[in-house]
Amino acid sequence: MNVFLARQPIFDSENRVVAYEILFRNSDNNFYTGSDGDSATLDVIVNTFYSLGVEYVTGGKKAFINFTEELLKKEVATVLPPEILTIEILENIEPTSEVISACRNLKNKGYTLVLDDFVFHEKYRELIELADIIKVDFTITKGIERKKIIEKIGMNKMKFLAEKVETVEEYKEAKEYGYSYFQGYFFSKPVMLAGKDIPKNEILSIKIMKQLNSRELDYRYLENLIMSDISIYYKLLKYINSPYWGVRAEVKSIKQAIVLLGEKNLVKWLYMIIMGNINNEKPDEIVNFSLIRAKFAENICIGLHDNTELSYNAYVMGMVSLMDSILNVSMESIIEELGLPDEVNLALKGEENYLNNVLRLVSSYESGKWDEVYKYSKKVNVDFTFISQAYIDALFWSNNM
Repeated sequence: MNVFLARQPIFDSENRVVAYEILFRNSDNNFYTGSDGDSATLDVIVNTFYSLGVEYVTGGKKAFINFTEELLKKEVATVLPPEILTIEILENIEPTSEVISACRNLKNKGYTLVLDDFVFHEKYRELIELADIIKVDFTITKGIERKKIIEKIGMNKMKFLAEKVETVEEYKEAKEYGYSYFQGYFFSKPVMLAGKDIPKNEILSIKIMKQLNSRELDYRYLENLIMSDISIYYKLLKYINSPYWGVRAEVKSIKQAIVLLGEKNLVKWLYMIIMGNINNEKPDEIVNFSLIRAKFAENICIGLHDNTELSYNAYVMGMVSLMDSILNVSMESIIEELGLPDEVNLALKGEENYLNNVLRLVSSYESGKWDEVYKYSKKVNVDFTFISQAYIDALFWSNNM
C-alpha cells in the first residue's frame, strides 16, 4: 500500500532548517485533498512516525503537525515524543475551557504549542499565554498589521513565525519586525515523500475498536487480535522499541508492549493507528499469505512440543518472514526495528536453528518442493501427514480471521 506525505521546511533567522511542517497527502498530487481534519491528522501522524519513520521524514528535527479540537481533547499527542512533535492549534478551534485544559496538560508534558494562522482577538488570551510560537499568515495579514501583532502580544517568551512568505521583500520585512522563524514558497515549496505501508485488516480493526470501547479491556483477547493483524503488530513493536519511548531493554512480545504502555496510552495509540490510513480495500494477498504462514509454523510447533514460547516465536517468525516483500525493505532493517526474540532473529537471517528449519519446512511445503519438505520434516521430527493437517488448519483459521 502506497503512503504519501509532504513536508515544508521552517527556517530560523540564520537560514537554517529547524523543523518541518508535515502536510497531509493521499496521492502523488502535491496538494491537500482531504475533507476530514481528524482523519488527515491521524494519517499524517501514522505515516510520519510509523509507516515512513520520523527519522526519514524530519531527520531528527521537529515535526509541526496540525491538530483538530477533537484530537487535542483526546490527548492523542501524548503517545508521541515531545522532543520531536510540535502541536499546531488550528485557527478554527474555539478556546473553550476544555480546549484550554487540554492544551495546559500538553504544555505541562513538555510539548511545544503553536497557534496557526493567528489573527489577534482577546478571546485567545489564555491560549496565547500557553503558546510557544505564533504563526502569522502573510497572505492574510498585510502591511503594518504584521508588526502590530508582535507589539500587542510582546516578545518576552513568545516566538513568531512568518508563514507563506513568498518574496524577498516579505522575508526582509519579517526579519526587521522581529520574526524568529520563516516558512513559505520564497524558501521552498512542500516536497513530496512516499513509501510503503502494510494494509490493515479492516475486520480486525473493527473488533479492536469494539474492544477499546468496552467497559473492561480483555487484554488476552486484545493481544490475540493484534497478533492477527500484521500492520498493527509491526507498528506497535516498532513504536515501543523506538528511542523516543526510552525502554532500556528491547521489547520482544505484544504482551510486554501492552503492559509497558498501560491502558490509557494503549487505547490512545490503537485509536490513532486504526483511524489513520483508513481504506476500504481488502488486505493484499501477501498479507493473508503471511498470516497463513504464521499459523502454519505455530501449528507445527504446537503439535510437537509442549512449549508455548516456541510456538509463539514460530508464529512471529512466520508473520515477519514476508515483511521485507511487503514493505520493500531489507529483512535486516526490519529485525533491527522490531526487537524480536533472538531465536526468531537468527531464523530470519537464515542461520540454522530449530525455527529456521521450521521456516524452511513451511516455505518448501508452500512451494510444493516435496524433496525439501521431506528433508526438513526429518530435521524438525514431524510426520508428513501431520504437516498437511497443520496447513489445512492454518487455512481455515486465516479465512475465519
